[in-house]
Parts: sequence; C-alpha cells; structure tokens
Amino acid sequence: MRKTGQVLALLMVLGALCVSAAVAADPNSPAKEELKTEGSWSRSVAILGACFGAAFAAMAGGYGVSRIGGACIESIARQPEAARDMFAPMVVAAGMVEVGMLFAIVVCLVSLFL
Repeated sequence: MRKTGQVLALLMVLGALCVSAAVAADPNSPAKEELKTEGSWSRSVAILGACFGAAFAAMAGGYGVSRIGGACIESIARQPEAARDMFAPMVVAAGMVEVGMLFAIVVCLVSLFL
C-alpha cells in the first residue's frame, strides 16, 4: 500500500473513532444527554468527527475510482482490442467503491442525529 493510501486510511479510522466515541455512550448516561445539548464540547467533537469522516470517505472513494479508471485506461492503451472486455468490470468495480464511499458518508452524517 502506498503512503497516500495509508495516510487516508489512518485519517478515516481516526474520524470514525471520533464519531463512534462520541455516539457510543450509553443512552441513559449523562454523556448522551450532553451530546444533545447545543454548545457542548462533546457535541462539537462529534460534529467535527462526522465531518472529517465523511470528507475522508469521499476523498478515499475518489482516489479509489481514479486508480480503477487509470488502470483501465492504461490497459486499453496497451491492448486496444480488449477495451470491450475491460469496460464492464471497471464500471462494476467503480460502482462498488462508490457505494462503499456513500455508505460511509451516510453513516457519518446520520450519526450526528443520534
């Protein structure tokens, strides 16, 4: 794995940890009530973690799709007659990356309202 991928993965994990640590409090605990109050420190950290998690998920998804597209274009340039055979798997792989990215963004943003 390249350095860029490692850094993006680490930042995504840190953003997810910020969100999960802020939201994982017991529903009956005072910490959960503090998350719901406006202007509290833990609410601010939860919002910041959710935003960073969503941003890093979007960046990692864009990076993944660009790698898939670049590899496909390079393969087509080397062997033009195989372009028809490479297009469908490329679209499926890019779609799977996009779905994972959108799911991560939705989880991050939904966690703000829990």
